[in-house]
Amino acid sequence: MRVFCYLVLGFALCFGFGRQSFSQTVPIDQRELIRSQAPSPFGPNPSPSGVEGGQAVPTPNDSDLGEQQILKRVAEYQPFSFSFGVPFYWTSNVALTDHGVKDDFVVAPAAALFYEPRISQTLYGFAGVRQQLFYYDRFDGFNFGSFDFEIGFRYLIPQFHNLQLRFEYDYNRLTEKDSFEDFYSDHILIANAEMPFRVGRAQLISLGLNENISVAAVPDLPRRNDYEAYVGYTANLTRDLSVNAVGRLALRDYYHQHARLDVSEILSLGATYRITRYLSAGAVATFAASQSNHSVFNYEVANVGGVASLWLRF
Repeated sequence: MRVFCYLVLGFALCFGFGRQSFSQTVPIDQRELIRSQAPSPFGPNPSPSGVEGGQAVPTPNDSDLGEQQILKRVAEYQPFSFSFGVPFYWTSNVALTDHGVKDDFVVAPAAALFYEPRISQTLYGFAGVRQQLFYYDRFDGFNFGSFDFEIGFRYLIPQFHNLQLRFEYDYNRLTEKDSFEDFYSDHILIANAEMPFRVGRAQLISLGLNENISVAAVPDLPRRNDYEAYVGYTANLTRDLSVNAVGRLALRDYYHQHARLDVSEILSLGATYRITRYLSAGAVATFAASQSNHSVFNYEVANVGGVASLWLRF
């Protein structure tokens, strides 16, 4: 009887808590878990990584941290990039709940197109669109889509240990299963600062701070601001194989959920193998725990799987 009650409670949190709990909060968190992984289905981060020793400097936000492209001439800079990836993974907690926990298998194909014109040696503009779809095996009622339009700029400060600054606007739209109908949209201002520390030629440690400020959302209930600190480590084991780990601590401050405040710890592990210049495959694992001042929103989750990616620059 107790097990049955837990199951009812778990799914009530997703569907009974006014669709707001599942239709916005759970997809937002599942999407963020996937984006915290490296390698990412969206291909290398279009943010300029700077040049150090004739090579591009990778960061924890890069999807292929082990790939180092030799930069021979400024004239070879290519501002457009396209990526397509297919992550597939087992998730231990579909509904991101503390009770009635259910696992499932998820496939989340993603495509992205970025344009990043070089304004100066250290300043880049940025505009991009990306679309990702989430398909669950058994619990297909959780299926949803996520669309982003982003515009902003990146600034590199070589004299200050290659500090990288990013400021952008992101419009995010979550859509219903197999539909263009949206159930949540958000306008977000993003600020990011990241500093890389190279250890020899094959290892990199990066420290970063990230802030996502929601300026408007429809509906307003799941609207929140995210404040995050992270540290990443990357090791290039061979020319084509790299491994990485990223730890994140995030504070999520909700506007309209009775002073709700969540603290999330996320550990992402990954390995990437570059098959060709344009194709790569990787293994990923993400472990997360979230604690809220409203204990009904506490959860733990593990996502384990892989991703195949195509990335083109032109």
